[in-house]
Amino acid sequence: PLLYGGVFGSPADTKNTSGKLRLLYEGAPMSFIMEQAGGLSTTGTQRVMEITPEIVHQRVPIVMGSKNDVQEVIDAYAAATAEKELVAN
Repeated sequence: PLLYGGVFGSPADTKNTSGKLRLLYEGAPMSFIMEQAGGLSTTGTQRVMEITPEIVHQRVPIVMGSKNDVQEVIDAYAAATAEKELVAN
């Protein structure tokens, strides 16, 4: 994904509201490798490597890949959150 762009996504959904991948065994190790290779890894709202685990099998939503493509996803999450706040008010 880093050579030509693209993203890998395992976002949260209605069935898996906390995501599917386990932070300690899947999310953090893949995120570390992705960031060392020059990419980004996010939950959509925060950097995966900055999450402090609360339980051993904690699950997180993940989007990772090239910086430009993941930044587009982060911007889309921010826009959706802003729109949701406008509708709520």
